[in-house]
Amino acid sequence: MAVERDIFGISGPTYLKSIDWNCEHNRRSVAASLVQAVYVLERDRQLNHQSFEALAPAWWEFLHFELIRKLIDDADMSIFGAIFEFNPPKEEASGANAPRFVIAFRGTITEKDTISRDLSLDLHLVQNGLHRTSRFNIAMQAVQNVASVFPGSTIWLAGHSLGAGLAILTGRNMVKKGVLLESFLFNPPFVAAPVERIRDERVKHGFRIARSVITAGLTIAMKAKTEGSSQRSVAEESFSILSSWTPYLFVNPGDHIYSEYIGYFQHRKNMEDLGAGFIEKLATQNSIGDLFFKALGWESEPLHLLPSADLIVNVSPSSDFKYAHGISQWWQPELNLQCSKYRYS
Repeated sequence: MAVERDIFGISGPTYLKSIDWNCEHNRRSVAASLVQAVYVLERDRQLNHQSFEALAPAWWEFLHFELIRKLIDDADMSIFGAIFEFNPPKEEASGANAPRFVIAFRGTITEKDTISRDLSLDLHLVQNGLHRTSRFNIAMQAVQNVASVFPGSTIWLAGHSLGAGLAILTGRNMVKKGVLLESFLFNPPFVAAPVERIRDERVKHGFRIARSVITAGLTIAMKAKTEGSSQRSVAEESFSILSSWTPYLFVNPGDHIYSEYIGYFQHRKNMEDLGAGFIEKLATQNSIGDLFFKALGWESEPLHLLPSADLIVNVSPSSDFKYAHGISQWWQPELNLQCSKYRYS
């Protein structure tokens, strides 16, 4: 049975009758709506909705997009992503900042048809192994194909939760191929202890400093162990290449699992203000888990560590964790947002 969250006329941004592509709120709302379209596509499939019953098309047709391709997971045949092409009416100007394509990825769906596969991918995400999954390979191939067939076109990546992890991973790989894609990452995963939940600011700050010192010390020790090598570490090389990519990260402090980006970037600035920028520069490129894998001889590149980003924090009241982690908050009008730009150098 259909639920209200999937019905565009009830839950969608129906106020976007004319999209201003220079408006950050409009752009964010479109990206979030197309991610929601992927969720609804999969739920339509699970409910065996026929074309006249399908709820998903309204989510892209209202915004003047066309569905070009569904991205299907080869393990459970679920729809985890989609490629949309913007096709505005002839009488409506497309706008200089409008994307030609949006490639969107959903997050975890806790229904019987998808929960097993999605939770296994969540586990891969926590273990920093998402890049070894077939879902990532399918997503990566789709993004590469669009970028190569339509060179120079404006392509957006968008994802929520697990889907934001896929978008980060594909976006990072495209940067290494010389292609910077505008990326909208909603409630993106940050695989680390949820320090942001600590209420005492002094304790929280002290914990972060201690973790940075330990991580930097382990990094220096690892470098000393491999002294004489002319090659830079994976982390150093990755950060140098990725520093020009500035994805949009949309987080909510009430989402205790995925709000750690708030502290990650703020702590980096605090350490620079304290004159400890060198320590934090080493720490921000590595995680303790990543260094452990390296000690075992496995090269590892933490998915969640990003050099640069535009961090957008929704400080509007959240009714509960489910809302704070949900995608629907990001197209609501009159949000109270705090925006910060972080650039790595």
